Amino acid sequence: MTISPMHPWISGKLGGMTLDEYRLERIRRTIDHAMQNSQFYREHLAGVKPDQIRSIADIEGLPTMSAEDIARNPAALVCVSQSEISRIITLNTSGTTGSPKRIYFTEDDLELTVEFFMHGMRTLVGERDRVLILMPGDKFGSVGYVLKDALGRIGVFSEVHGVVNDMESCLKDIERLGINCLVGIPVQVLELSYEAKAKGISSIDSVLLSADYVPDSLARNVEENLGCTVYSHYGMTEMGFGGGVECSADQGYHLRETDLYFEVLDPETGVPVEDGLLGEVAFTTLNRKGMPLIRYRTGDISRFIAGNCGCGSNMRRLDKVRGRKSEFIEIAPGLFLGLPELDEEIFKIRGVTNYKVKLYRGKLVSALKLLVKVTPEFEGVDQVAKSLMSNNKIRNAAFQGMLLILPPEQIDISECSTGMVKRKIDILGDDRL
Repeated sequence: MTISPMHPWISGKLGGMTLDEYRLERIRRTIDHAMQNSQFYREHLAGVKPDQIRSIADIEGLPTMSAEDIARNPAALVCVSQSEISRIITLNTSGTTGSPKRIYFTEDDLELTVEFFMHGMRTLVGERDRVLILMPGDKFGSVGYVLKDALGRIGVFSEVHGVVNDMESCLKDIERLGINCLVGIPVQVLELSYEAKAKGISSIDSVLLSADYVPDSLARNVEENLGCTVYSHYGMTEMGFGGGVECSADQGYHLRETDLYFEVLDPETGVPVEDGLLGEVAFTTLNRKGMPLIRYRTGDISRFIAGNCGCGSNMRRLDKVRGRKSEFIEIAPGLFLGLPELDEEIFKIRGVTNYKVKLYRGKLVSALKLLVKVTPEFEGVDQVAKSLMSNNKIRNAAFQGMLLILPPEQIDISECSTGMVKRKIDILGDDRL
């Protein structure tokens, strides 16, 4: 098995330093740059002096920040003149402010992401491959634009199709362009894989799933439908799109260690947890000039994996993201259920491509109902109920009379098949329960 291309790339950027030495020097530089140029950071890091950060562990004494800090006044985090900003990306947030987040990038900041994509994509493509990018890419600095730029620099053909709004059009592009690799949003690629299988399209060798966490059951169905290898990528706009990518060993994300310093924190206390324990992912940018982020809490739940990867790399890895801490909902008194748990059960069902959840809360009992989007391969609504009951939390709550499983409806939820709509649990009151 070939070592992840991330390993030699990261090693080569260290310039003879150890990884900890490199990160310590960059963290100091980032703090100094932020406090010199941002009113937010002068207040947020009041009393902090970069030369007092003498070890990586000292970063644990710095305050964390969240999406609300960005949404409140994003321009206050910008550390360069507006003339140096090449791209501003606006993201909606469910935070208390209700304001959107705006993430600012200089041209050099975007170049860092291009470099990461150049090396990360070597995991699954070579010069003879042809890639269809099912992500937004019509504007300079958008994720599809940056990825196409990166692939071009390593001699790989790519075309930006954009988010899939028309499955038939996408399948035609695959055949017309001789595509053998797809990069896209998990639920969209899942639906596309069923359509491709039905039409006998078998040209796809590899798939990279991104922009949402990837349930194992979903990835396995894509592999079965397309007869390909599926990789997943971890990233978000705040990271500069890219954070880490799986290798062929399928043992966690190889991280962008020289651009981002990752931590896994206790969600309640904010204290780093031991490797192997689940917590909330946080990161610090190490080379970004436009809008550096220091101990930014992502809301994503994961853990560090100890030991060497099966590919031979000895650099630490982040386990697959288990969802967001906000996605764990109390379905019965003291009983919390996360969407990732539902994902694993529901996407096991052949023919299900997406779903929505409705939780009706009554005075005495709650009721759970799923609305599913399906293909002709779907075996029937009874499979949905069986899958729900295979989850221990749901089964125990149902047996104890705290939760009712309402008959599922087989309906088409069109908004789940387009755009980047995330699955969620809608909580509704019901006085009849």
